Amino acid sequence: MPYPKIRLAYRVIIDNSATAAWDRYIFEDTYKEYLMQQQLFNSKENPKPTFRELLSENPKAEQLHFLTGMAAQSYVAQLKGNFYRLSDVLGTTFFPFTGYKLDIVNTDITDNTRHKVGITLFSPLFTYLGIVNNCYMVALSTDEQAGYETVMFSILPQLAICYYQDATTNTTQPTIP
Repeated sequence: MPYPKIRLAYRVIIDNSATAAWDRYIFEDTYKEYLMQQQLFNSKENPKPTFRELLSENPKAEQLHFLTGMAAQSYVAQLKGNFYRLSDVLGTTFFPFTGYKLDIVNTDITDNTRHKVGITLFSPLFTYLGIVNNCYMVALSTDEQAGYETVMFSILPQLAICYYQDATTNTTQPTIP
């Protein structure tokens, strides 16, 4: 029986309350990068202090998500595709990811304590076997075989299915940001 394929997305919010070193580095470096990059989009005569205000004034400021996210690239690369804060239900397997996307939740050029970013990590393609005991039951292998080695990730508010491919459709895999 063919099973659908899915990709999971896990979102980490990083703000001034972050205590882990990895989070602190991302917090500090993305804020510094934002301060530099926002100058391209902000008015010199009447600068907007918050990202949301700037975005409402200049829609091109949407590019700041990507430009600011470049400051986090080396920190995400250090993880080597494995996010250990999110483990399976047995606590033994980490969350594998193949790509990420950073977005600015909000920030303020006058107050770094208001800086907040989100990093969404995207898993590789999994075979989706269903939901069991409030957990996504997936197989790391996407090839049909006699059986599957499974992993179960608890359903959490920041973990979601971001891509679904029905078993009967034969489409190409999506690209990841």
